[in-house]
Amino acid sequence: MNRIAVIAIILSTIAIAGEVFIFATTKEQDDDVMRSAIENDYRVYPPVIPDKVDFAGERVPLEEYYVRESLDRELTAVMYLQSSTSLIMKRAGRFFPEIEKILRENGVPEDFKYLCVAESGLTNATSPAKAQGFWQFIESTGKKYGLHIDDDIDMRNDVTAATRAACQYLKQLYSEFGSWTSAAAAYNCGENGLHKRMEREQCDSYYDVRLNTETSRYVFRILAYKIILQDPIHYGFHIRKCDLYPPLPYRTIKIKGQNIDLYNIARANDCTYKILRAYNPWITTDKIVNRDNLQYTIKLPTVNGTKMKTLTKGSKDTSFIEKM
Repeated sequence: MNRIAVIAIILSTIAIAGEVFIFATTKEQDDDVMRSAIENDYRVYPPVIPDKVDFAGERVPLEEYYVRESLDRELTAVMYLQSSTSLIMKRAGRFFPEIEKILRENGVPEDFKYLCVAESGLTNATSPAKAQGFWQFIESTGKKYGLHIDDDIDMRNDVTAATRAACQYLKQLYSEFGSWTSAAAAYNCGENGLHKRMEREQCDSYYDVRLNTETSRYVFRILAYKIILQDPIHYGFHIRKCDLYPPLPYRTIKIKGQNIDLYNIARANDCTYKILRAYNPWITTDKIVNRDNLQYTIKLPTVNGTKMKTLTKGSKDTSFIEKM
């Protein structure tokens, strides 16, 4: 190897070593900048646990460490699921008024609207176990409490009908357990399962009985939604009143007969098929066979009923919601 080649190799090695040194120095500097930025600009706070909490007027025993820590877990989860919780708050503007009205009419505590939130996030969700709707009824329970379910119709997806059915079920559970808290737990795991656990452990309090993971977290999740939705600003949610989804104004028509073509119904009422299905999510097909020749009530938008200006009536209230 000649002298020039040796010199070239040495210079190349020095250059590479220099680049590595520069990179290392730059990375170290970048790490310092990142650490400083995180320390000075980024904050993660634990949720504040209220001094007193109740569910449906029943006291939550926060003095027990396992109760307090269970609530802390669910508060942290709900508080830091910002996108999901923000959307729930917006949907509440549309659906809470109707749900609250039906709960009052049926003598069920208003706190059960938060059970509905915990079940479905105020959507017509479908669970892996095929539970359906805002209140997550399985088919057999839905039918037991008067919900019509067949190939064309699934009233579990009608928030009004499903809330009325949920009220019947919850009142039955309350009559069995004598506690709204236990009624909420039984709504999740079934009354038989809760009875067996309580009898085996000689315990009549939800907070003291050892349950499966889902049910042991269930009431605390409801409580977390209640606490945060009743005090959103103090948990970091600055949702303006004008951000809430408004109730949808509607008119109704009656339909009956067999093989009802919903495309024709939509056209005849100056409505798109998409909007007809959105206003009536309990319809599961484009043609209702209606073998039993029942009469159905269909919701349709009022004139310009889907237009935001009509929905909000020109209101632009930018104050923040303080309680839901």
